[in-house]
Amino acid sequence: MINVVLYQPEIPGNTGNIMRTCVATGTKLHLIKPLGFSIDDAHLKRSGVNYIDKLEYEVYENYADFKEKNQGDFYYFTRYGHKPHTSFDYSDKNKNIYLIFGKESTGIPKEILKEDLEHCMRIPMTDNVRALNLSNCVAICVYEVERQQNYNNLLRDEPCDINHKGSDFLERE
Repeated sequence: MINVVLYQPEIPGNTGNIMRTCVATGTKLHLIKPLGFSIDDAHLKRSGVNYIDKLEYEVYENYADFKEKNQGDFYYFTRYGHKPHTSFDYSDKNKNIYLIFGKESTGIPKEILKEDLEHCMRIPMTDNVRALNLSNCVAICVYEVERQQNYNNLLRDEPCDINHKGSDFLERE
């Protein structure tokens, strides 16, 4: 299972976008307190659109609480990482994969990162920016895991129902 972990997220709009990405990919979201917003914040709901009710998520009091309750492969995203996010093998669908992202202002604390330097990574970019937007980083990384797992149970065509136009939409007149 793919898991996204947000360590002390601060911006409700970012978390709302991440919630939508998690629903779109069947990814579980883990939120580590303190949060910079309330889960029922209007900004959060607006960013997550109408999908939040389909989100599988859990909230933890702190990082120790999260670690105590979860086991698997942990990957830490930090601008100080030396390996690109694509350098790891995420292809085993039987593993619990945790993609851990830090808060927008300061990232993941150095003490946590130093516990597992081998799994600290970064998304390659120029030196013209310090970091990408958090929700963009999550989407890039979740879809890399999905790509390596051959898009594990994700639809490749638009369904045909009341909310969708169907897989043959482009071919129809």
